[in-house]
Amino acid sequence: MKPELFHAHHASYFEDLPYWISLADESDGPILELGCGTGRILQHLDQEGFHVFGLDHEFGMLQYLKQLLPSARVFVADLTAFHLGMEFSLIFLPCNTYSTLSSVKRQAGLRCIDHHLKPGGCFAASLPNPADLAEMGDSDEAGLEETFFHPETGYPVQVTSSWRTLQDQVTIDWHYDHLFPDGQVIRNTHSTSHYMDPAESYIQEMKAQGWTVYADGEFDGGPFQQETDTLILRGYKSEG
Repeated sequence: MKPELFHAHHASYFEDLPYWISLADESDGPILELGCGTGRILQHLDQEGFHVFGLDHEFGMLQYLKQLLPSARVFVADLTAFHLGMEFSLIFLPCNTYSTLSSVKRQAGLRCIDHHLKPGGCFAASLPNPADLAEMGDSDEAGLEETFFHPETGYPVQVTSSWRTLQDQVTIDWHYDHLFPDGQVIRNTHSTSHYMDPAESYIQEMKAQGWTVYADGEFDGGPFQQETDTLILRGYKSEG
């Protein structure tokens, strides 16, 4: 995925920011954002004065973030196997990335996260409601969902999507059509696969770390229910 397209597509999404800022307010030490990408959330936390670090496995995303925020403290690493030599009071994984990991990868990641969490620290992750993923099936390409302007050319980029289900995963294809004045269209497609594991599987994996786990359903902090769009998990490491 081209970092400039990724950033332009997501830069205007603010719905989850108050939630992550509220968790940051509750923390009493450094914060780590996993899968920080081009820094949509990290930049806001930095502006709020939090001691925040970012981690992503895509070097190009972090390069783009450093152009936007030269002072950003970032690491290039796999979120399931990182070793930073420091502890954090809050580690969070936003933007539906958690459900792109298999159960084996999630459990490896949780062990790594537990190693980096301070006693009493929190790990939080947001993902689509697994019940919704299980019901998606297959689709033709959807109609126009969004239009934004390309940050380099200023020409419009139209966003559509389609999806397909295979065994235990749903793959969503995001299509970015870059429209030029001469009628030329250049398409970039970014595909993301999400596992359809039930919500209870995610909860039990986190509890296996010895954490106290809570499940929110929306970014207003309401409880997770079958009909909510989002599953937001919070796991708190024991003080002992």
